[in-house]
This record gives sequence, structure tokens and C-alpha cells, in this order.
Amino acid sequence: MRSHAVVTTAICVSATFFGLACAGEEPDVDKVSAPSAESSTTSSIERPSFTPASLKAPFLEQFTDGWETRWSPSHAKKEKDKSKDKGDEEWAYVGEWAVEEPHVFKGIEGDKGLVVKNPAAHHAISAKFPKKIDNKGKTLVVQYEVKLQNGLECGGAYLKLLKDTKALHAEEFSNASPYVIMFGPDKCGSTNKVHFIFKHKNPKSGEYEEKHLKTPPIARITKTTALYTLIVNPDQTYEIKVDGDRVKNGTLLSDFTPPVNPEKEIDDPKDKKPEDWVDAARIPDPDATKPEDWDEDAPFEIVDEEATKPDDWLDDEPSVIADPEAEKPEDWDDEEDGDWIAPTVPNPKCDEVSGCGNWEAPTKKNPDYKGKWTAPYIDNPAYKGVWAPRKIPNPAYFEDKTPANFEPMGAIGFEIWTMQSDILFDNIYIGHSIEDAKKLQTETYDVKIAIEKQEEDATKPPPSKDSPASGGFLKDPVGYAKTKLQVFIAIWKQNPVEAVKIVPEVAGAAGVLLVTVLVVIIGLFASGGATPSPQLKKTAEKVKEKAAEAKDQVTEATASATETSQAEVTKRTTRSSAQ
Repeated sequence: MRSHAVVTTAICVSATFFGLACAGEEPDVDKVSAPSAESSTTSSIERPSFTPASLKAPFLEQFTDGWETRWSPSHAKKEKDKSKDKGDEEWAYVGEWAVEEPHVFKGIEGDKGLVVKNPAAHHAISAKFPKKIDNKGKTLVVQYEVKLQNGLECGGAYLKLLKDTKALHAEEFSNASPYVIMFGPDKCGSTNKVHFIFKHKNPKSGEYEEKHLKTPPIARITKTTALYTLIVNPDQTYEIKVDGDRVKNGTLLSDFTPPVNPEKEIDDPKDKKPEDWVDAARIPDPDATKPEDWDEDAPFEIVDEEATKPDDWLDDEPSVIADPEAEKPEDWDDEEDGDWIAPTVPNPKCDEVSGCGNWEAPTKKNPDYKGKWTAPYIDNPAYKGVWAPRKIPNPAYFEDKTPANFEPMGAIGFEIWTMQSDILFDNIYIGHSIEDAKKLQTETYDVKIAIEKQEEDATKPPPSKDSPASGGFLKDPVGYAKTKLQVFIAIWKQNPVEAVKIVPEVAGAAGVLLVTVLVVIIGLFASGGATPSPQLKKTAEKVKEKAAEAKDQVTEATASATETSQAEVTKRTTRSSAQ
């Protein structure tokens, strides 16, 4: 709690500097998102009107009239991770949803999408398929659009294909609901990837296990629409596309962790290394002896006997003198404060010559220095090699040659947490036809993205002659810093550790700022050319200790957050393994 208070103090100093809310004021979480982009839509650009697609698919959603009858927001509680701290706060899915046209870079008139309405909130919504989707022996195609109208600092925009079960109730959809596939973009801090996770059933134990793509592609973080496509083929290969371009492909049998199929053989847990096993490849030569002329006591450095004192060296001049300009303070009390002694300054006479005071010859490296003698190493004649336990057949081994035969899927759901509002989802296709998905892309995404890019170009400010940079910190350092600080404050209110993890630069800067302020205070006490009173000395020392403690705490918090960042992100994005 002490580190929480220390960093909060530093945050308040930083927030005050940027004119933001602090202390008892609540930061406006809406400011965490980018400013409203009402002006981002240019009326002069001609846009076509929305026309529903005519193609048929097991599931196709364009959020036309009657969408409320197909989609149901969840009212469940977010299930705690029982393996973590029992004191974790229980979250409810309070985030609101709406279907509306985009307000940033509109592409097609009347084209609506499902929109996340609240920043810094948990959202969950789902829709049942008309009938269950079974892709055994078929190609599975998952495609949908994501529009990050306010950008994305920290949050998910992925979907889940839920397992078809009798217990599938939309109002109870949560992170604990069993899913078959999780696919889509996710960004928080340094994490930026397109998830592809599937649940695989162990044919021996009957238990389900998440299989994560080892090296997922990077998500496209932009305010224009992005198109995400996943194709899983009956031959166990997969392909991920972003905006119609392939960004990743491979096979389910080798690209996921943990692997679908376990190793055929494992180390024998009962096999132990023999006591007489020699695994040292090289040893000191037992026949080697120290040379007779080897002096282990010779010093590393010796006095340079050839050095001579410079002619201009001033032996009688001290290197420091009492400051001639210092004056005893008028309020100095000799009885309480002791005898006043003027502070010292470097002797100006020494600056004009080689040096002052008692001259001593410099030292130099000892040419006879050899250090402690050690025997040279030779190959060990008794070396047997690196020991490893013998292999035995893996009792848990199985071979599933067709992991692409996913279990039947009965619904689609979005279960996410995000710091940004106005994330828009549209044109969701779940089916078996690559051609139909491509046709839908041509009729929807390809049309709107061309217009959106025109909108984006039309709203871009002219390039500055003073700065070659076009964005980020170099374009608007104050605005950039404000945005980062706003995100940090909003997350800090809920979880300080998560805030340090996601925006570590703010925590570090806050610590440095606090230490700097305290050091300035110490400097003010110590300035004036006078020795401070004992009371002031004690106060200054306490302030200095607090400054050092604050810096150490911020450093420790940042380091701890860095070490646990992957675990925290996994905790947020990976759902319960309940089936």
C-alpha cells in the first residue's frame, strides 16, 4: 500500500502538470479514448447505400433489423480464476452494446455494426446459430470486420465459437462458457497479436486443453475497418488473413502449444544417474605444476619510478579553500547552531596549473604481475558424456490425426474487456465456403475500405515543415503524454499493478518526477552558502530517504510488472477451462 500511495503522489504531480484530474476527482474515462471524431466523416465523399448480402451461409450477420432477437447480452458474473488470489474482485458484464453506423470514417450509408459502448468495462454478448455447425471433413471459414473507432490501447476484439451444449444459455454466457475456437485481435501494452486458440479433447482422459498458436501474427490497430479471416482445412492446415492478405499459415499438428499429440516416449522418472557417472568434460591437469618464477604476491599496480613532479606544481597551495563570498547568515546562533564554518570551493589557483598540495608519483600496471596460478584444463579421460534418463513409452500417448474435426459449435460470442469504447463488429461469416467469404469481402469490406481511406486522407492535417515525423510522440508530445497518463490513471483506479504493466513509462516517469521534486527541496535547504541547522539537516535527510525509497518502489513495481506481464495478459485473455 505504501508503494501505491507513493506512485499515486507522483501521478498527481504529473496529472497536475498536464491539467488532468487528480486527488478526489474522477478522471473522465471517456477521455481515455481518442477525441470524438465527428469531423472524421467528410460529407463531400460519395458513399453507396447499404444492401444486405444475398449469399447463404450457416451463419451470416450484418446487424440488420431485428438483431435484438438474434443477439442477447449476458448478465452473468465473470468467473474468478481459482488458481489466483482469492481476494480478486468479482466482475460483472456491465458493458452496453448498440447497433449503429460508425462515426469515424464512414464507408457505406446505412451500414450498421455491433458496437462496444463503454470504456474500461467487461462486455459479453452472444447469438445462437440457426443450427449447430459441424465442420468434420469440411473447411471451416471464420471472417469478420473490426473497426477500432477510438484506437486500441488495451483490450480485446476477438470472437468465440461456443460449444454446442444443452446448457448453452445466452444470458449466462461468460468467460467460463466452453468454447471451441477463439479468434481475433488483442492488444494490451506490448502484447499485440491475432489470437487463434482451439479447444482439443484428449481421447484418453476426456479432458479439454487449449491449444495456442505459437507465433501469432500482429493485429492491425487502425481506425479504418480491418478484416480478419481464419480458414481451417480438412487436411489439418490453417490460414490467417488480415484485410484479405495472408499473414500466417501452417498446420494444427505442429504450430500450437501445447502440441496436439504428446511425445511417444518420455523420460523414465525412476531412472537415476549412477553415483560414479562422470559428466565433467574437462578437468584441471593433475600433472601441471606452478612455475618456480611465478609470484602470486606481486601487486597489480606499482609506483611509476620514472614519473617526475610537474614544474608548475604548487606544493603549498591547498586544493580547496573557504568560499570568500560566503557570509554568515544573520539568524545564525552560535550557541544553538555551533561555530559557523564557511563552505569550501575549489582553489582557483589550482585550475591554472597541473595541481596543488602534496605531490605523489602515479601508479602504473606491474609488468611482473601474474595473479593466482591455476592449472590448465585438459580433456577428462573418465568423461562419459551428458547423462540423460532412459526413454520409456509414454502411457498418456495418443495420436489424433484430425484435430481440425472440431466439436460442433452452437453459438458465437464476444466476451471482452477493453479500455476503449466504440469498437465496431460487422459482416460476420461462419461457414464452409472460401469463395462465399471472398464474395462477402468484395461486396462489403473492399467497398468501404476504399472510401474510409479517402476519408482518412481528407482529414489528415498537412505535414509540418518543422517535423518530419507524422505521428505519435514526435508529432504531439504533450497530447501523446496526456493520452498515456489518462490511460494509466483510469487503469490505476481499478488495478495499480495492471496499470504499471500496461503503461510502465508513466509509472517510471512519475517516480523520476517525484524524486526530482524532492531533490530540489533538498537543494533549497542546502543552498545559500551556509551550513544548515541540525534540524534542517535531519529534515533533509528524511526527505532524501523518502525520495530514494519512492524511486526503489517504482523500479521494483515496474520490474515485477514486466516479469508477470505475460501471465497477466494470459489471465485476461485465456478463459476458464471448464467444459
